[in-house]
Amino acid sequence: MFKTLSFLQKNLSWTVPLFMAGGFLLGLYMEDSSSLKVLILPFTFLMVYPMMVTLQFKTILQGGDTKLQLVTQLINFAVIPFLAFFLGKWFFPNDPYLALGFLLVSLLPTSGMTISWTGISKGNMTAAVKMTVVGLLLGSLLTPIYIKWLMGASISIPMVKIFTQIAVVVVIPMVTGFITQQLIIKKYGIPRFKKDIKKQFPPLSTVGVLLMVFIAMTLKAKSIMADPMGFLSLVPPLLALYIINILLSTLIGKRFFNRADGLALVYGTVLRNLSIALAIAMTSFGQEGSAIALIIALGYIIQIQLSSWYVKLSSKIFGAPEEDKAKDPSFKTFTTRT
Repeated sequence: MFKTLSFLQKNLSWTVPLFMAGGFLLGLYMEDSSSLKVLILPFTFLMVYPMMVTLQFKTILQGGDTKLQLVTQLINFAVIPFLAFFLGKWFFPNDPYLALGFLLVSLLPTSGMTISWTGISKGNMTAAVKMTVVGLLLGSLLTPIYIKWLMGASISIPMVKIFTQIAVVVVIPMVTGFITQQLIIKKYGIPRFKKDIKKQFPPLSTVGVLLMVFIAMTLKAKSIMADPMGFLSLVPPLLALYIINILLSTLIGKRFFNRADGLALVYGTVLRNLSIALAIAMTSFGQEGSAIALIIALGYIIQIQLSSWYVKLSSKIFGAPEEDKAKDPSFKTFTTRT
């Protein structure tokens, strides 16, 4: 079972589109897909809770990278939400709910993949863990405020409902996840938790993501079929948001930080916690929530593809890691000659 779940997690670049296609076909076949809405809450918990079990909250108290953490969160909350807001208004001037979905993509920075991609690129994983925890906490607090501030003039924003849903989809899984983590550590010890048990949880979260994407597509299938070009029009603004974000973060990372910290900054600002954004969209905005969810579902595809390509190009952008340089005879020869 774990191998199957792990396979799904490692191949999100095609499993997400596959589940979207499956949900679309089911939505066309079903006479009334609204009955599937009862699955949203359990799938939400399945999506968020496993992530919380693996978070290391004590990293918030560790020092030594204040500048890196501060710059990361300034990009996350003082730059990207406003970029998303203006792009959303530009591309969807007559559809405030699509603009809201676009904004929601930007408001919850970092994901479990922030740590994974940083590690694969040989970046600063300790800093990435802290970015993930801090970004999650700040995003949970600021999301309702940003939505009300930026979109309140064009949409009736259910502030109480959003705060309530954030409590349901973030705080409750966070508390239960932390308790689960401590119970496991108490029974099996930290070394075994980190080596064997911790890796069992992220694939479960992936299943929740895939099922939520499936439900979102099922609920909107008939609307998409009625206006396929409208659905495809969601892709350009999402690409613009991610590409501008990547370019900005890369420039700042290369200019002000070393290789390891620069890569952590890129993955800590470009990757968004689309799982929680999807959960908020599906549980807080009624019928319009499934329309908002479409943007987030497409965001998964774009985010995964761009991240995988960035990993491949990271050594060309930031240079090879020091340990790789040490192993490369040509590099040794070059440095000796110079």
